[in-house]
Amino acid sequence: MSDAFTTRVLTLTTGSAERVVDITGDCETFLRDTAAGRDGLLNVFVPHATAGIAVIETGAGSDEDLLSALHTLLPADDRWQHRHGSPGHGRDHVLPALVPPHATLPVINGRVELGTWQSVCLVDTNKDNAERRVRLSFLA
Repeated sequence: MSDAFTTRVLTLTTGSAERVVDITGDCETFLRDTAAGRDGLLNVFVPHATAGIAVIETGAGSDEDLLSALHTLLPADDRWQHRHGSPGHGRDHVLPALVPPHATLPVINGRVELGTWQSVCLVDTNKDNAERRVRLSFLA
């Protein structure tokens, strides 16, 4: 594989509760190992139909606010046509329309360019799937 494109897959255990998981440190480690001071793009992709990637502030309540907003927009009840899994699981399949399964971020001098309070996060509302994969790809 060319050093112009490098990829790595993270495996994360999210458990049986809805979660926002900060993966910024994993992104930084990946870039330290692969970007070597170069400029390019970091693509973060979750290959699951019921999870997404968000760039948000964490640790000050925004992650819980996001989950609360998703509950308001996508209630876990019996309104959904997609009905297998936990009650209200159909909403998990709508999540990627609001929180997309990917983000592409600029990399300058080997570091992801995030704002002061921004973090890269996996958003997982599916309580039925406790293990997630996230693909990190660097394109120089």
